[in-house]
Amino acid sequence: MNIEYYAHPTAVIDDGATIEKGTKIWHFCHIMSGAYIGENCSLGQNVFVATGVRLGNNVKVQNNVSLYTGVICEDDVFLGPSMVFTNIINPRSAIVRKDQYQATILRKGATVGANATIVCGVELGEYSFVGAGAVVTKNVPPYALVVGTPARQIGWMSEYGHRLFFNDNNIAECPESHQLYQLKDNKVIRIK
Repeated sequence: MNIEYYAHPTAVIDDGATIEKGTKIWHFCHIMSGAYIGENCSLGQNVFVATGVRLGNNVKVQNNVSLYTGVICEDDVFLGPSMVFTNIINPRSAIVRKDQYQATILRKGATVGANATIVCGVELGEYSFVGAGAVVTKNVPPYALVVGTPARQIGWMSEYGHRLFFNDNNIAECPESHQLYQLKDNKVIRIK
């Protein structure tokens, strides 16, 4: 068998997990059967990936993150250290609710900061940015910057991760990439 990814010797990869080329899996990770991990991903130390989780290409998962059944990350998602996902809205130890897992979808380029919590059943829009320690309980629009508990929107972010400030014509420029963005009807789009 030609394995085109790297897994540290302490990682546990169950039969039936799919891991694409260029991915790196570090110390003490556990990848369950039925999980899918795309190309060029990086899973830091002590990451757990449950059955049915899907990670797109170039997803970065930092140390101590557990991805439970129902989590779907598109390409270029960043998950900060010790951030948390849930998959049941009303868990009880004595009641089995495995048939009630809720999907949590992170669209292309979304970032979740360290120690943030994403409550199941929400969608994080493309290039949205969740600040460290935030608790997300509802959908986050594309390019939105949310912080706090519960998370609330305080601004907009560029695809390069910089805060956007809009002029009188509702146009903003990313200071790093110089990409232009337009704010219209409380939505941000990148001007091509």
